Amino acid sequence: MNNKKEIVLKLKDVNAYYGNIHALRNINLVVNKGEIVSLIGSNGAGKSTTLKVISSLVKARSGDIYYEGQRINDVPAHDLAKKGIANVPEGRHIFSKMTVEENLELGAFKINDKKHIRENIEKMFEIFPILKERRTQKGGTLSGGEQQMLAIARALMSEPDILLLDEPSMGLAPLLVKQIFEIITKLNEDGKTILLIEQNAQKSLRICDRGYVIQSGEIVLESTGKELLNNPKVKEAYLG
Repeated sequence: MNNKKEIVLKLKDVNAYYGNIHALRNINLVVNKGEIVSLIGSNGAGKSTTLKVISSLVKARSGDIYYEGQRINDVPAHDLAKKGIANVPEGRHIFSKMTVEENLELGAFKINDKKHIRENIEKMFEIFPILKERRTQKGGTLSGGEQQMLAIARALMSEPDILLLDEPSMGLAPLLVKQIFEIITKLNEDGKTILLIEQNAQKSLRICDRGYVIQSGEIVLESTGKELLNNPKVKEAYLG
């Protein structure tokens, strides 16, 4: 990575509400090119809301969101995908009645070249061999881990500059959790920038470059993954 860091995503003093509930309070967060940045916190702390605000699914009441230097507060969600922001939401949200291959084709909605789409599907099958085996199966018949892999693969089909992952390990067996985190690490090694929202703080901090701790809608700590792993307060609150 170059010494001079290129900022891909930046949140500056972002506030968001659900009705009268102040869900995010002056959030400041930066993701540099080539990093894995983890956002950890307990249930209801504001992790998923942060991702929804970035993705324009929840509107920021105040503050600024920048993507590659451009303010994106008012950019609709579908246009953010075209700009290079891919979102893998909590709960996967694959198309259960469509086959694995059809799900992947839908992920390539912004690419018009059919040959290029085929090449990308084959790349996904190299990264996720199990999906190749399941290519003609309907999404709803896959296991939880396979659905998560499909959700990530579908997001990658749009060739994003940054991948937003919301709780990718949720509800998965320990062996599959390990596999998902290995995949995330490999994607990053191959150059993908990742913002990881994750309740499994231990695993999340082990693979990230930097991390943020969010509590009651506020960022309360920011440091390298290693430093946060060794922070007594983080250990007590999140690492058990």
